[in-house]
Parts: sequence; C-alpha cells; structure tokens
Amino acid sequence: MSARKHRFGDRKNAHLVRTMDPFSKFYPYIMVHRNEANNLYDEAFRVNEADAFLHDLRKQGYKGIGLMYFIIAAYVRALAKYPALNRYVAGRRIYARDTIEAAMVVKRDMTLDGEETTIKVCFEPTDTIIDIYRKFGEVIEEIKKGPEDNNSEKVAKALTRLPRFILRFVIFLLKVMDYYDLIPSALLAASPFHATVMFTNLASLGIQPVFHHLYNFGALPVFVAFGTKRYVYELNAKGEIQKNTYVDIRFTMDERIADGFYFAAFLREFKKYFKHPESLLDPPKEVVEDID
Repeated sequence: MSARKHRFGDRKNAHLVRTMDPFSKFYPYIMVHRNEANNLYDEAFRVNEADAFLHDLRKQGYKGIGLMYFIIAAYVRALAKYPALNRYVAGRRIYARDTIEAAMVVKRDMTLDGEETTIKVCFEPTDTIIDIYRKFGEVIEEIKKGPEDNNSEKVAKALTRLPRFILRFVIFLLKVMDYYDLIPSALLAASPFHATVMFTNLASLGIQPVFHHLYNFGALPVFVAFGTKRYVYELNAKGEIQKNTYVDIRFTMDERIADGFYFAAFLREFKKYFKHPESLLDPPKEVVEDID
C-alpha cells in the first residue's frame, strides 16, 4: 500500500474518509453496532477453470495450493480495484485501512478436541496468487506444527486468567480505548477482530458454508465463508450435458462502509477471476487508492 501522510483525525492503521457524502457519514449514528448493519449475500461460483488452473500449479510444484488460496487471492485482487471494502467503522466514523489484513481460524489438527487458533496475514494489493500461497501457507504451517502459542492465543490466555468481574471491566476498557484509537499497535496486530476480512474454510469440515455474524468488538467489516464443492449437470452452449463444479460462498458485510452499487461492483470483479484465474499470476496493472 502507498505511504499516506496521516493527519489529525486519522487512526494508527487507517485514514479518515473525509469526502464521503453526508448521508453515508450519518449511517454509523443510525446503525451503531456492526451486527445491525449486516448485509448477507451468497452465490454459487463455478470453479471448473479455477480447478484446472490450480491443478497445473500443483504439477509445477506448488504443493497443496487449493481453492482456499484462490479465493483469498481473488479477494485481494478485487480490493486492488475496489479499496472501499478495506474500510471499517470505529468511533462513529469511517476509515480506510492502510494495509490488507486477512484473518482465519485454523485447527492445529483435524480432531474434535483439536485446538483452534487464529492467524492474521498482511498482504499487498499487488500480491499474486503465488505470493498469497507463500505468505498464508507459511503462517498456517507454522501454527499447525509449532508448539508455541501465537500472539492472539497469548493475549486470550492472559485475559481469561483474570476473574470474571475484572475481565468484564478490561473488555469495557478495551472498547473505550478502541473507540478513541488508544489500543497499542502491538495489540491491534495480534487481534483477529481488527482485520480487513475473515475467511472461514468449511470445506475442510466437509460442510456447506454458513452466514457468519460480524463482531461488534473490533473493526472487522467482512466475513467470507465457503464450503465443499458440489457437482451439477447442465446443458452447455451446444446443448450437450456437461458436469460443472461449484462452490458456494457466503458474505456478511458491514453496509456502512460502502453503498450497494459499490458492493455489487466488487463482487463482479471478484467473480471475474473464477473465469480468468491465470490473471492472478501477474500483479494488477493498476492499484486504485481509496478516497481521502
């Protein structure tokens, strides 16, 4: 992301969006909490081309590169053109985040008792699918194999050791600090509740996606859930029966950060890469900066 000089009213990790229309600035006062500003959207994405593309990459030596990495890469690439999806609401104001941070909950091992942990990875809008595969893959493998708790776990464990009445006060204090941008940068970096987007891969559990709620705590404006592949027999342009592969993806979005027209444009851009996955191998020709 480009280095932008911070001005009065900006936050540690974002700049205040000052030139939005007045009605949009009014939304955070009407819809105070993130969960009352949820918009839900789901769509079935055909992944025939993406599957073939990923198969070729695995043959080239990119072991384990699958649909999860493709979906993340398509999302990051769409952000390069439509950066308003990287905004968030805090303190009744709308901010544009300086970095792209993707969060995900992963299990150290796929058992009922396997411990869950949350990872957060920072991306650039110019990242290719190979960049994302390496960055996300390295962190996931480190978490799954490493005996050490990551920063998120350390913070959570420290807080939950407190007596309940103290913990309630600490959470209240954190919410006040978050409102006024007083949370230390190190804590923001560890918090999965302060990210651009959170992904949940329910295909790894063998089920279809859910509409996941957003969190009123923090600054997470979008949740993306995707599930197992399913197969549909359809007629092609020649009138022949063709077996197509689909994956259902469900989005939960904070409508205060952008209008419906903008969300629709972002989703069309995101969908485009399922037809042209090879374009994710190269950086975007242009990166659009969010408005001041």
